[in-house]
Amino acid sequence: QVQFVESGGGLVQPGGSLRLSCAVSGTIFSLNAMGWYRQAPGKQRELVAVITSVGSTPYVDSVKGRFTISRENAKNTVHLQMNSLEPEDTAVYYCNVVQGSHSYWGQGTAVTVSS
Repeated sequence: QVQFVESGGGLVQPGGSLRLSCAVSGTIFSLNAMGWYRQAPGKQRELVAVITSVGSTPYVDSVKGRFTISRENAKNTVHLQMNSLEPEDTAVYYCNVVQGSHSYWGQGTAVTVSS
């Protein structure tokens, strides 16, 4: 069993910033990857950013230069710093972790970018 505590979502004006955090607990051995996905209304869930156990950080093109993912291994926590937010970033953001062959999902936190 893996439990998630996600935080940091909310309403922000275009150009603003938010920092999402996801703390993972439970039966944790070795997390291969921790990341964030998002799903906008009427669209499929898409990868935003992932950070692997060796530090590789692939980002979706639309957030490159604006979003930064980081990881605190000792706390099993992953953060997503989101700057220069755009209305197109509005979505529910889901934390995802991979342990062995298993993928686990958080409950999601809503981000709304609107004036």
